[in-house]
Amino acid sequence: MTDLAAATPRPRRPRPKVVTLTEAAAERVREIMEGADRPYVGLRVGVKNGGCAGQEYTLAYAEAVEPLDEVVEDKGVTVLIEPKAVLFLIGTEIDFETTKLASRFVFRNPNQTDACGCGESVTIVPAAGA
Repeated sequence: MTDLAAATPRPRRPRPKVVTLTEAAAERVREIMEGADRPYVGLRVGVKNGGCAGQEYTLAYAEAVEPLDEVVEDKGVTVLIEPKAVLFLIGTEIDFETTKLASRFVFRNPNQTDACGCGESVTIVPAAGA
């Protein structure tokens, strides 16, 4: 007798996105891409060491998809996550906010444990259980 459960492959669940974008963030990314001096494949998001809290989010035009990039398609835009940043960004929502004094992307990151007073740098730990 064969075990059908063992012989039948399980359907694969779709992987959750590393990051999601609000409508405001997606609209701003579209505006940035449309205003770029040349075509880009998307927006590259990363994390680097720096600032008074230890780490900073990075945003840049992506000229190509690198082999280990995590590609996120959300609300009609493409976001490429640098491989070394994936564990730090799991579950993050990227928003775009405009106030009387500034316009900026805002990261709502469940892995963030601290931020500096000026809001330019953060402390992030890798996602638990990832």
